[in-house]
Amino acid sequence: MATNAIDQTRRMLSLVTYLRERPGARVEDVARAFGITEDELISDLDILPLCGTSFRGGDLLDIDTDGDRIWWHNPDDVAAPLRLAADEATALLVAARAVSTLPGLRESDRLALLRATAKLEAAAGEAAGASARLSVTFESEGGVFADVDRAISERRRLWIRYYSPARDELTEREIDPIRLVSVGHTYVEAWCRRSEARRTFRLDRVAEIRILDEPSAPPEIELRDLSEGLVQPAAEDPEVVVEVGPGGRWVAEYYPHDSAEELADGGLRITLRTPDPSSLRRLALRLGRDGRIVSPLGLAESARQAAGEALAAYDGQG
Repeated sequence: MATNAIDQTRRMLSLVTYLRERPGARVEDVARAFGITEDELISDLDILPLCGTSFRGGDLLDIDTDGDRIWWHNPDDVAAPLRLAADEATALLVAARAVSTLPGLRESDRLALLRATAKLEAAAGEAAGASARLSVTFESEGGVFADVDRAISERRRLWIRYYSPARDELTEREIDPIRLVSVGHTYVEAWCRRSEARRTFRLDRVAEIRILDEPSAPPEIELRDLSEGLVQPAAEDPEVVVEVGPGGRWVAEYYPHDSAEELADGGLRITLRTPDPSSLRRLALRLGRDGRIVSPLGLAESARQAAGEALAAYDGQG
């Protein structure tokens, strides 16, 4: 069964706990317990010694194997309570204060966050003073969040001007908001009156917003399970084939796909589905020499043309 970086990371986090409780565990037993091959387990064990409690080069996991048993030589050192460095504490405090000012945040959540921030300030000592001189605001997205949250609670329709990066254009839409979701960014899931379909809009791409007097009346639709990510292609969506070199293998980690075949040069031939194939033009531009769209042919030609126009514009600035 194919695995991705997220699956492997989750497995290795569980593996650390498993090995801590079972010193000298047999390779075959551990592989069987995690439902993987011994080769996959050894691959995980090759990565774990590069992990530790600090990116500054703090304690690393001293784990090795003789091919039969697995030994962890410093579990007690790594399990020691972590201490935040000054810049880590500053970043955390600034972020916590910024989040506490977000419109739409439940008052109980705000108070809980402020209590946690106060405890962190006490533990951070001098670093807390430095963080007090820094601030972050979310004026644009925060205002949009407040309007969307209000429209949902009052069951009112919204008018928005929305930027679509795939088409590089602003469009005006009336939407019936359904819910706010956070998957990396904050989105509103809504029924779009322009397309007469369910759509998801990223709040930081809303250029303008107004709450309308019309009541919000989205059709009865089943809410999607977003635990596997925001983008969930359907079987009937158009198929796109992308070939990437070794430097573009990350595409298979970030885009849901039907298949990813190994290529002779160390790259991948990735087959995926998307309701809007044109949105992948930006992916092609981002990949540059590390990838290309193979099919459909119209999209491949469109991506090449966009790349040529971008290059011509760049040369014209020289």
